[in-house]
Amino acid sequence: MLTGKDLLAKVKDLGDVSKSDLVKACGYVSTKKGGGERLNFTAFYEALLEAKGVNLASESAGGIGKGGRKLSYVATVQGNGNLLIGKAYTALLDLKPGDNFEIKMGRKGFRLVPEGDG
Repeated sequence: MLTGKDLLAKVKDLGDVSKSDLVKACGYVSTKKGGGERLNFTAFYEALLEAKGVNLASESAGGIGKGGRKLSYVATVQGNGNLLIGKAYTALLDLKPGDNFEIKMGRKGFRLVPEGDG
């Protein structure tokens, strides 16, 4: 898996290719139990952001939730139907009370898009 300057150079060299081809060419591929390939988009994008100098881990939260537990990045629907994200996650994203999001539905799930980002 390419990282840092090597990753940035490869992305620049590849130019206008599909996202899947880009992830694969940079080495962010693993093998499934059945032998098929799994493209690791999240790891790729995290490495790309880090290579560009963006630190995703907030110093205040650092990927650690209440009681020092590592964040699982899994949420469960509560008995009343609400989906709670949690304080540790909102701290990682530096979200404040009153921040608004648009819920965008897609083929594979939904995305929360900050209001005004389109």
